[in-house]
Parts: sequence; structure tokens; C-alpha cells
Amino acid sequence: MADHTLDAKGLNCPLGLNCPLPILKARKALKEVPSDGTLEILATDPGSVADFEAFCRQTGNELVEHSEDGGIYRFLIKKTAA
Repeated sequence: MADHTLDAKGLNCPLGLNCPLPILKARKALKEVPSDGTLEILATDPGSVADFEAFCRQTGNELVEHSEDGGIYRFLIKKTAA
């Protein structure tokens, strides 16, 4: 079970534009997560898969897992100590 959950469903971008709203919300939510804690994110934007992979590479946080079920994308990010 995650330490915190962020519901970012419905933050899709119109016309296929690249809007990082789920990423921005996740960055803010991670501030509330203790080091080595986890944040679960629920999103409906199909582009969020690539976005969260890139986000974790850039920030050094660990993308522990991601899945999709019925159009809901679930991400589990472990916050690094840095």
C-alpha cells in the first residue's frame, strides 16, 4: 500500500497536446511523501506512461510499477532520499 495517493484522473490534454498536469501534481504531492515512501498516482491520460517514466529518470525517483485497467493508469513511485 502506498503512503499517499494522488487522483489525477481527468487531467487529460485536449487534441493530443502534451500537458504535464499529472506530473506537476505528482511533483507537488511527492513533497508530502517521506524519503523511501511511496506515492500512488491514478491517471486517465495515455501519455502519462511515457511522462512518468521520463519524470522518474529525471528526478531519480523510482517507478516501482505501472499498470492500466479500464483506461485508468496506476503508477507507484518510490521517493528517493535526495
